[in-house]
Amino acid sequence: MKKIVILYIFLFSCTVFAQSNDIWNAFWNKDTTKIGFKDKKGVIKIEPKFTGFTIARKFENIIAVTEEENNNWKSYYITKEGKIVGRDSLYTFDNSTDCENEGFIRFRDPKTDKMGIFNSKGKIAVPADYNALSNVRNGMLTVLKDAKKEREPGDEHFFWTGGKEFIIGTNNKILIENFKDGNNLNFYSLEKSKEPSKDPARENFLGIDGQYYSFINFDKEFEIWLKNILLSDLSKENLLKNSFDKITYWKEPDGWISESKTKFINQNFTYLKLKLQELKNSKTDYFISTDGLNQFIFESSEYDIYFNNCNESKDWQYPVKNIIINPKNKADFKQDHIKFLRTENSFKLISVSDAKENLK
Repeated sequence: MKKIVILYIFLFSCTVFAQSNDIWNAFWNKDTTKIGFKDKKGVIKIEPKFTGFTIARKFENIIAVTEEENNNWKSYYITKEGKIVGRDSLYTFDNSTDCENEGFIRFRDPKTDKMGIFNSKGKIAVPADYNALSNVRNGMLTVLKDAKKEREPGDEHFFWTGGKEFIIGTNNKILIENFKDGNNLNFYSLEKSKEPSKDPARENFLGIDGQYYSFINFDKEFEIWLKNILLSDLSKENLLKNSFDKITYWKEPDGWISESKTKFINQNFTYLKLKLQELKNSKTDYFISTDGLNQFIFESSEYDIYFNNCNESKDWQYPVKNIIINPKNKADFKQDHIKFLRTENSFKLISVSDAKENLK
């Protein structure tokens, strides 16, 4: 069976957008109360005037900003060309505004409380017809429509009930109907074929065009990788091969320390091998959680690809799988943490936290 494989570029004409090579960087005024932007040569493009919900640290095409003027707050989106759109329509979640992804940014219509997306030029690419929608991922986004907002009595937080979920393109055309939550799916691993994929790491969805869209499930992928690639060969060589260039670990009283993988694994190979061998024992009490890369720990330039222009972890593309091993002694509350980052090629060991603090 011949497959059309599309990795990292989703070939819909609607998703093609021009990215500027001249990314502007945020900078503070003297008293660090307002943010402006400079180009790569240090030329000031926007004098410091933004504050509040302005979280973008890099200005690629379009950003969400707020500013204070005459004791009044103004919020809007602004493009590189200086076009202002979406006044008082910022999409916020967990006290944070949205950040551009693939040249698109989400907004919320204050009148209807529904969401849409602007393109890089500030034009509406997807109208505000949806209760909720994801950021753009490989030219696609998941949307929720015709749902109802509900709250538990006395709870300030709300949740959606009912409605229909779809996958759409950035031209607002439906690609997949009756779609369920895709938080664990790698949208950049899309394959389209006439028959469902038999890859055990993939999930299949029938598109409205009659073809099957399959995506790698991060959870399934990690479990298969852990069993077949890492645990099947616990040699030092294999561990080095499947590690990030730097390993970050916790050590009292210094806190987080980063070392080359060669030095770290040479010094701590016995510990790592013993802990990973425990995962082969059915009696070992452990579980796997999913996180994003911590921007306050992984700050140097080699991690830049794993964060967006607002310095937020791109966990929808590069999740961190955290193996948490509970102690054998139930009276002991400390756990071992072994973390693996999903890089562009594979999972890589990136961080270790030893409950007994024996790391060297």
